[in-house]
Amino acid sequence: MRTITIEPLTKEAFAPFGDVIETEGSEYFMINNGSTRRYHKLATVETAQPDDQAIISIFAADALEMPLVIRMLERHPQGSQAFIPLLGNPFLVVVAPLGDAPVPGNVRAFRSNGRQGVNYHRGVWHHPVLTIEKRDEFLVVDRSGSGNNCDEHFFTEAEQLLLDPHRDSEQAID
Repeated sequence: MRTITIEPLTKEAFAPFGDVIETEGSEYFMINNGSTRRYHKLATVETAQPDDQAIISIFAADALEMPLVIRMLERHPQGSQAFIPLLGNPFLVVVAPLGDAPVPGNVRAFRSNGRQGVNYHRGVWHHPVLTIEKRDEFLVVDRSGSGNNCDEHFFTEAEQLLLDPHRDSEQAID
């Protein structure tokens, strides 16, 4: 079983999968009589149908036991999905490029620094939320509308991957 290397979350590395939502290194302009920096349009909500709506939710997530065997990924074909940490805790992100099914060799993992959120582009394969803390909270911006908006892909046992936040490099596990 291949262990996935966990990379630092950067705008450049994550660009094929979506947007990193952060103020560091982002342009801004002043508003409210010069008392507030507006970091404008850090991500765009994508929806597929004219009647779709962008919605805001809060997810309260429990940590999964680590190391974690990655058995499945999901995607949202009708809209993007953004996760912004509310409590400032680092969290993990596991993604695979667009396609009919995720390819295990193309799966990548990232670690947010706790001040970064992510916006998965429409159709990008990803693992459901992966908090490192026992319980964490995320502001989620995604799509509401008719039609199926969640496809799940389950890997065969031979394709499954290991996510181990305590390892820094990709290693083969017997």
